[in-house]
Amino acid sequence: MKYAIVIPDGAADAPMDELSGKTPLEVAKKPHMDRIAMEGRLGTVRTTPDGYTAGSDVCTLCLLGYEPAHYHPGRAPLEAAAMGLKLAPDEWVFRCNLVTVVDGVMLDHSAGHISDREAHALLDAVRNALPAGLAQDATFHPGVSYRHLMTYRGLDFTGLTTTPPHDIPEQPIAAYLPKGPHADALNALMRQSALLLAGHDINIVRGQLGENQATQLWLWGQGKAAEIPDFYARYGRHGAMITAVDLLRGIAALLGWDNLTSPGITSYHDTDYAAQGVAACEALDKYDIVCCHVEAPDEASHQGDVATKIASIEAIDRHVVGPVLQKLSTFNEWRILVLPDHATQCGTRKHDATPVPFAIAGNDVHNALARPYTEKAAHGSDLHIPFGSELMDYFLNSQLRVVERGRHKPMQAPGPSGKSTPPRSPPH
Repeated sequence: MKYAIVIPDGAADAPMDELSGKTPLEVAKKPHMDRIAMEGRLGTVRTTPDGYTAGSDVCTLCLLGYEPAHYHPGRAPLEAAAMGLKLAPDEWVFRCNLVTVVDGVMLDHSAGHISDREAHALLDAVRNALPAGLAQDATFHPGVSYRHLMTYRGLDFTGLTTTPPHDIPEQPIAAYLPKGPHADALNALMRQSALLLAGHDINIVRGQLGENQATQLWLWGQGKAAEIPDFYARYGRHGAMITAVDLLRGIAALLGWDNLTSPGITSYHDTDYAAQGVAACEALDKYDIVCCHVEAPDEASHQGDVATKIASIEAIDRHVVGPVLQKLSTFNEWRILVLPDHATQCGTRKHDATPVPFAIAGNDVHNALARPYTEKAAHGSDLHIPFGSELMDYFLNSQLRVVERGRHKPMQAPGPSGKSTPPRSPPH
């Protein structure tokens, strides 16, 4: 059987006054997602467990079948895996954003979606100006746009608390600076970066062009080397990931999946959606399971850009979901799963831990009630999975059948003997 997963990152949202009480998913024209929901099974899944904040690191691990309580090492170690960084036992890694802070307020977690070239030059400027001792302890690893990493040796940051910058839009940063063991070292480095970048030529030009300046570094998401069980050993399927985001590439690498490239894909609405759809279709010829992650709806939400969020959802449906559905139909057995990793609200510009809508279609997936792919329809269905890490078993192994109108047979996964055994927490 062939399996496809499409993750429109952050697509779920809350009703908005400007959309007459509807959500972007309700307004967007998405016939292929709606077809999956109406012909297959529609429900909700809780991808943010208790004790965690909603984020693609936690939520993607969860939806791919790994409980964050056991396998989540911090966000930065997952991205380090994408870069191929080998962390020493005493080495910590941090996410290192270039951000826009003005008068002590976080205006933009992405520094205006700064280009790779500009970002790398600014990181070099900070690196070259560090005192000799600190330069030996802290090492910067340039990434994509505003997303970078910093590794640090010589200090133990166990117990340190940091905050993702996208969680505090338009809020004073003072209350969200690193706190705990050796936070002073990180805060000093962040303050020094602000002084170094204030008069940099790149920022001067960005200011003249009316673009957000990269005013400082923001350190967060710390952790040590990650270890996650191999996906094939766990589920018996070979997988591949197609994404423009290092975090997802890192998770895929740790799972033993191949990361596939697709020219022209980015994290924003300027991405080549069609190229990503083509890459996913081609990958299905080779792999058992192909995961196609598209970041654009999430980035639009963080900017409060409702129109772009709707347009990105429609583009994902047209250029990714539609072609993948058509490709799957050429195989004798197949299934497709569509869901965001988490909700991201345009109104707050933040992630939200509300259970997200998911839809599954394909072999042995049947429904009695035809409902479109929306948050409201999903929450009104009879299928709700409270432990997100169980979704993968349901998707791969279960018979999702409705035995009478409005009710479903509990989904079951094969046990060690090959016989069906009830899931730990049946949907309810």
